[in-house]
Formats: sequence, C-alpha cells, structure tokens
Amino acid sequence: MDIQLELVPPEFLAVLLAGFGNELSPLTSDHGDEPCLKALLPVANTPIIDYSLAWVEKSGIQDVLLICPAIHRPAISHHIHSHAYSSLHIDIQSYEETADTGVGTCTLLRHFSNRIPRDFVLLPCDFIPPPSLPLSALLNEFRTDTVSDGLIATTCWLPASKPEKNAFPDEWGHIAPSVSIVWDKTSSTLLYVDTPDDVDRNSEEVELRMSMLSRYPRAALSSNLQDSHVYVCKRSVLDVIQEKRHFDSFREEFLPWLCKVQYQRKKRERYEQLLNPMANTSQALALKHSTLLSKSEQQQANHVSRSKSTATSAPQSPLPSDPNLDISPSLRVGLLMHRPENGIAARVNNIHVFMEMNRHFLATATYSLPTDPQERALIDQKAQISSDTIIGDSTKVDERTSIKKSVIGRHCTIGKMVKIVGCVLLDHCIVEDGAKLDGCILGKNTKVGAKVELVRCVTQAGYEVNPGESAKNEKLEISDWTTGGLSGQSSEEEED
Repeated sequence: MDIQLELVPPEFLAVLLAGFGNELSPLTSDHGDEPCLKALLPVANTPIIDYSLAWVEKSGIQDVLLICPAIHRPAISHHIHSHAYSSLHIDIQSYEETADTGVGTCTLLRHFSNRIPRDFVLLPCDFIPPPSLPLSALLNEFRTDTVSDGLIATTCWLPASKPEKNAFPDEWGHIAPSVSIVWDKTSSTLLYVDTPDDVDRNSEEVELRMSMLSRYPRAALSSNLQDSHVYVCKRSVLDVIQEKRHFDSFREEFLPWLCKVQYQRKKRERYEQLLNPMANTSQALALKHSTLLSKSEQQQANHVSRSKSTATSAPQSPLPSDPNLDISPSLRVGLLMHRPENGIAARVNNIHVFMEMNRHFLATATYSLPTDPQERALIDQKAQISSDTIIGDSTKVDERTSIKKSVIGRHCTIGKMVKIVGCVLLDHCIVEDGAKLDGCILGKNTKVGAKVELVRCVTQAGYEVNPGESAKNEKLEISDWTTGGLSGQSSEEEED
C-alpha cells in the first residue's frame, strides 16, 4: 500500500543580512586582500552566522535568502557549503558595496524583492538568541494576530546592554545607545520609534501625536531598549517599500513611518489597499506550520506567549475614537519584548558586545578542550588551564603557560610561560614565550612577540607586536604598525 505524505507549502522565507560590521573594526578590517567577515567572526569559537541559521532551522523555516556584499560571497559560500544545515535551502545573493558606501536594508529589499514571494522574517546575521526565545514564538504571535485583526508586522525588542562601569576602555568605541519607543501594553502594539532625526531635533523630549494618545490612552514609554532587528512581515510590506523609494534604512526610516499608518487617517487611507494584509492570510497554512514544531519548541513558544505583558482577555486593538475610521484590518505593528531574566539575547554589532557574549558562553563552559586525543596532546600537561576556558582544535599550548577565562581559537600557537587572562584569540594567532595578555581580543593571524605585555587591546587580523613591546587600552591596526609600530615603552612610562 502506497502512503502519500501531505507536503505543507512553505509559509515564511528567512531573509538574512550579512553586512560589513564596521562597528566591529579592527576585527572586521581586511587582512591584505583577505576580507574579515562579521558573519564568520566567532563567538565562543562558533561563527556568528551559525547562531542565526540554527535559530531559523529550529523554527521550521526551510528557505533562506542570504544577502551579503559581493566581496564576501566566496568566503560565506564556502562556509555554508562546508557545514551541514540539514533542512535549510540557502540562496546566497550579493550586491556591490564597500565598507565606506553602505546600502540600507530598504534598498536591499527593493533590489531582491523578486526573490521574496511570501511573508518573510528579516533578521541580521549577528543576532544571538537564548534558548528561551525561539523564533517560533515570534512566528506564532504573527500568525495569531494577522488572522485575528490584520497585523502586518511583528518586532522583537531587547533590554539595552549595560556593561559595568570601566569594564571596557573608551578606545574600543561607543556602546550602542538605547532607543525610546512607545507601545500599547493591552494589545502589544508598537506605536512610535525614536529616530536619529528626532533625537537631533530634541534629545530631551519625545513628541507624540494626540491622535495616537487618544486611541491608545494606556500607551507606555520605554527608553532602555534595543531593537533586535528581527521583523516578521507580511509580503505586502515590500510593496510599500517599493513605493517609498526614498527610504533607505528599515529601522531608522521605514519602521517609524509604518507605525504611524496605524493611527494617522491620511496615511491609512492611502496605503491600506496596498498593505491589505487579509488578502493573502491563510489560517489553515499557519495552523499546519505552527503544529509542526517539536513538543519542547511548542512549550518554549507558549512560555514566551504567556510571559507577554498583555491582558489575554483584552481586544487585540482598541476601539477607535473616530467612529468614521474603519480599523479593520488593524494594520498593526506588533511587539514582543524579551525580558532579561529569560536569558541574554544580543546583537553582536560592536566590540563591547562581542567580548560580553564570549564571556557569557565562558560562564557556562565546563573545561572545553579538544576531545580528539591527538589534539589534546598538543596541550602540555604542565600548562594551567582554568575550567572556564575554551580552546579550539589544533591549538598548541606549551609548558608553564597559564590560561584563565579565555577563548582560544583554532590553529593557535601559545609559547612557554605565557599568561592569558580574560582574552579572546581568534584563529591562527601566535603568542611567543613570556608574553602577558589581559582582557585582549586578538584578530586572526595576530602575532605577539616574546615578553610582550598587552592590556585591554584589540588587534586587526595580521597585526604583529614586536618582542618586548607593551600597550594598554588601544586598537592596534596594520596602518599604525607599518608606520613604526608601538613605542616599546611600558604603559607606566607613557602615562608619565
């Protein structure tokens, strides 16, 4: 007897953006002719992009449109094809861009709109979610609200990262600022997002329309959040982006504008037919996909839904104050807020967060050394390695070396009597005898000479620190090294 399995049509497409990562410089600064990709920058020895792809795969989404700069395509393609993503079909597309001439998300979506035929999830390659925040939770919120009241997009917001005072030097760059948003707790509706232009005009106050406040009298203001840049959107959102061709940034331009469609009558009347979210909503298809999840994934998604700060008996959207305005469908922008007590979620889009997330994974590590006996033999028995340290494959550690609370990449060579505390070393780094590293991040192929002392420094890939030199709180880049290198003086001498 032939058994025919019912094939469920695909519901969502994941659109994964992998950009240059200028805020992660000098780690993402090119090494000669070899680009250093943000997407492949490792956190706890795992490329950042793998966290995003695993998140998508667990949600049940199978199709991924991966968009990257043309210069990065060979390396990303090699990585994708050399790793097993069992259920994902990844379409890699590239665009011409340099690190100095950025291309905004709206521009990219317009360019590749013909490859996005259905509802989609837009996400960055640098987002690392906790197990308590499955992507299926966002998808289920979107499924429920699009069917019940005509929601057009769901966003995810995180608590702003607040590192301890003096935890990182100012020389590493600025910490990403938090964003002010206004949202309705009753319906979990995002109503207003502060833009850079708003902040420039008035950094002390938030200007809100009375039409919004009258319709959402219980709106709340939050000023300590960050956008995850994860958006679940109706396909019709792309039609509006195509029309609004002057928009380049999704977060800074389009999303704030889209929020206003909910309560500004003129915008609504003009764009309601174009958005028309109910036209291509399939409740049956959404139900099939939402029940394809494993039991554990369903439990996690349900837990996130229960923890939302909404009243379950409340209507999805409040009644309009203007009886002449038809709000069906609602054209709402939904909001899911991730609570810090449910685990750390972060975008690894600057050096501070990069170091924080490596430390986060170290806190849960249990003496992570290579498991292969031949690989373990490269680590001298007289080396002292703390249990909260991760060491990659094919890395050699010589005798009387001490490594604590650090991530050491693959194919590194660590000499004798080296002291490494609270550091992250990327692949192929060399640290010669007697060197001391404290709170540093070494880009791949960095070479540290004998008896060097570095404190809270970040190096570009391929940088070489000459024997006996020292530095503190610096970004060490090739351009500086080729013009004479470090002074060779100690930090104390420089301060004097």
